[in-house]
Amino acid sequence: MSDEANRRTVRAAFEAWQDGTGAITDLFAPDMVWRIEGRSAAAKEYGSRQRFVEEVLAPFGARFADGERFRPVRIRSVHADGDTVIVVWDGSGVANDGVRYDNTYAWVMRLRDGQVVDGTAFFDSIAFNDLWERVTPG
Repeated sequence: MSDEANRRTVRAAFEAWQDGTGAITDLFAPDMVWRIEGRSAAAKEYGSRQRFVEEVLAPFGARFADGERFRPVRIRSVHADGDTVIVVWDGSGVANDGVRYDNTYAWVMRLRDGQVVDGTAFFDSIAFNDLWERVTPG
């Protein structure tokens, strides 16, 4: 796929997630490798979409089950260079304890046939860890 096609694919997935009409996981290939950089409680490499969803995304989302779902509220930029797409975005939601969680993310993703096969996430680990430790999944 071209740079522009990859950029459009990723932007559409993020906009669907933002609007509540799609799941970002639809963009992930089953054999995807995902890394969370830094020192957050979730920082490590995940060897498949299933492991990433089970160990991070599902328990993260469950921390918003009784509040306002977490979602992108601002897509700052989407850049593409060949099969690599970088998205800088702001996410927000109200956690189960009633406290708003806000964070800014940079996701670097390599696509193959319109799906992410390799991804790396950067974000404020202090804010993430606070949520992860403070809020019980619903």
